[in-house]
Amino acid sequence: MAKEMNNRQAYFNYYIEDKYVAGVVLLGTEVKSIREGKVSFNDAFCLFDDGELWVRGLYIAEYKLGTTNNHVAVHDRKLLLTKRELKKLTLKMKEKGYTIVPLRVFLNEKNLVKVEIGLGKGKKLYDKRDTIKQRDNDRELKRYV
Repeated sequence: MAKEMNNRQAYFNYYIEDKYVAGVVLLGTEVKSIREGKVSFNDAFCLFDDGELWVRGLYIAEYKLGTTNNHVAVHDRKLLLTKRELKKLTLKMKEKGYTIVPLRVFLNEKNLVKVEIGLGKGKKLYDKRDTIKQRDNDRELKRYV
């Protein structure tokens, strides 16, 4: 069984305020590729289209044993959330500076593929420098303890 795949870049570029776990509509070969751990979050983000939440730019490699029914590696995938969660996210997205980013892809206890998304506010360049400095300081402390 594959380990969960994390989007480390999202935590570096955004302050994550809220997290939600969403189901995702996938094809069979996409599920097999995810179980092999072939997922990349480069340039992945979420957007609303006609009241539904979609993830765009999430790369799931083609399944190596797939035949002519293999999936396209990068295409929009629908996220499944409750109406209450969608409404809450829609209201937050109308505020300036907020975006929704995928944080991790994992298999839950029922072996269903889930995507954890986060409502994030973009960091400024000086905030990113502070994050790097804090990470280096923590590393130094662990080295001497």
